[in-house]
Amino acid sequence: MKFGIEVPTCTAGMMHPVPFATATEVVDTALEAEQLGYHDAGGNDHLNTMQFVRDAWAQPPDYFEPLITLSHIAARTSVLRLTTGIMVLPQREPVLLAKQVATLDQLSGGRVLLGVAVGGYRDEFERVRPDLAKANRAELTRETIESLRALWEQDIAAYDGKYVRFENVESFPKPVQSPLPVYSGGNSPGSLRRAAELCQGWLPAKIGPDKIAEGRAKIAEHARAIGRDPGEIATALQSVVCLGDTPEQARETFLDSSFDLFRKSLSHTMTKGVGLDEYLEMNLVGTPEQVCAKVDAYQRAGLEHLTALLFVGNTVEEMRGQIRRFARDVIPAFSGRSLSK
Repeated sequence: MKFGIEVPTCTAGMMHPVPFATATEVVDTALEAEQLGYHDAGGNDHLNTMQFVRDAWAQPPDYFEPLITLSHIAARTSVLRLTTGIMVLPQREPVLLAKQVATLDQLSGGRVLLGVAVGGYRDEFERVRPDLAKANRAELTRETIESLRALWEQDIAAYDGKYVRFENVESFPKPVQSPLPVYSGGNSPGSLRRAAELCQGWLPAKIGPDKIAEGRAKIAEHARAIGRDPGEIATALQSVVCLGDTPEQARETFLDSSFDLFRKSLSHTMTKGVGLDEYLEMNLVGTPEQVCAKVDAYQRAGLEHLTALLFVGNTVEEMRGQIRRFARDVIPAFSGRSLSK
């Protein structure tokens, strides 16, 4: 099992208070993650403050652009892989994005994993790209993935879709990795189909082992239908992490944080119909022993990678304390190596 953290590029107001991390603290969190033995560090992606964040906080949050942030992290690390968890693809212009990601892969020596998704907040998309406000974001996401692949793999690329169009584009350098791994983020049927047909992996969020197994089976079905080997498609998961000495302490720490605001903000989309108890159970919330049992259940369901893990904390130091404790008390049970206290 591989483990990766989410650095707080765009988490203030969503999962953490406003204000939260400075740019220096974001980078330092990733540097410590490499020292602790994490496999990867990722950043989430918001170009605009969502309405629920504006309503909840008087002060605007700092949202640091993830690719630029990861480029700085790349220069100061050596083995840490660099992920986006998640890049909100409909907000991005594909020719520029292809160039940015290829450049980051070159600068990092081939350490990029691009997690992409439709995005959880339509109001953000409509404000950033008002000319596409009526667009079907799932279709736009598919077109963007297809066009990125063309730009990375063809000497001269063209694309003529409903939303994405360009012609005679020569974009070099290409990424170091071929193919550069793109993971389809999200829990919807469309995300599963995009993973099977277009991507190197599936990256759902905050679902239990049974749903992981179901999703993997559906991806395998879609992949075989187009003649693709399902074994080529990896499975990762993004989860919330909140450790405590007792189950009650872990639950209280979660409820005292801003993470419950984030959970409620997705109550009409990703967490629709999911109550608090079920949400805590399907995330990595509990004592280290309980969390190890949950990770084991995910592993038996076919999960290979816990990436962009979201660590609870009302301050940067509290968040990093959770990152350190997870590295000390959970990772060694699955990596075979002990980390010092």
